[in-house]
Amino acid sequence: MTALHPPDSSPTGTTTDPGSDPGGDPGTARARPDAAVVRDALGVGLAVGASGLAFGVAGAGAQLTVWQTCALSLLVFTGASQFALVGALAAGAAPLAAVAGALFLGVRNALYGLRLGPRLQLPRPLRPFAAQLVIDETTAVTLVQPDRRSARLGFTVTGVSLYLVWNLTTLAGAVGAGALGDPGRYGLDAAGPAVFLALLWPRLREGGEERSVALLGALLALAAVPLLPAGVPVLLAVLAVPAVALLRGLRSARGKDTA
Repeated sequence: MTALHPPDSSPTGTTTDPGSDPGGDPGTARARPDAAVVRDALGVGLAVGASGLAFGVAGAGAQLTVWQTCALSLLVFTGASQFALVGALAAGAAPLAAVAGALFLGVRNALYGLRLGPRLQLPRPLRPFAAQLVIDETTAVTLVQPDRRSARLGFTVTGVSLYLVWNLTTLAGAVGAGALGDPGRYGLDAAGPAVFLALLWPRLREGGEERSVALLGALLALAAVPLLPAGVPVLLAVLAVPAVALLRGLRSARGKDTA
């Protein structure tokens, strides 16, 4: 989701692959200055955290109270799942169906944790707290660092700054939208679906499987609108993920047969 600086180059001009040094041995990669790591991490945390304002407005548009909206940011803290939840609620989906869709999107964070665990090697007492900060942005910042010290610093600064700013802007957006009264009078009831489409649009501009998933998801949702109750078409779009994965597997198998 977030554009980051490429890994540092070695003195010989070759690019250091952060994934090649999961242990973070300082002897195998040139360490980055702490100031550079903090600068990049804060840039990501502050920029992405500001979008919590849109989530606060979207929560109000889905008829959530200020405290319900803020609780989602405090406890869930994964933007895609939060927007999917309020977008489905705003579209009329049943609460359990909306939660199921949000949980489906959140599963990827567990996979991020499996990748980050060996790289960070945090003390056991800190791991439950660190787990709350395992999201797209902290994973991206951590994995571009050349050594464990930089990885830990980048993960911590990105996670803490993003968490604080995200929750503050969520509160500001929810309070500001709530003070206006009925969100439907100002069109704020469309904020959830609108943000969902905004998140989808960059995937349409990319190539490969991401574009395929986005296009198929959009087609599934549009085709289901006249056939299914409100809110269900949005959730149906998640079927695009296993469908594209299945097609990829079939193509690979076909390629092996013809080889």
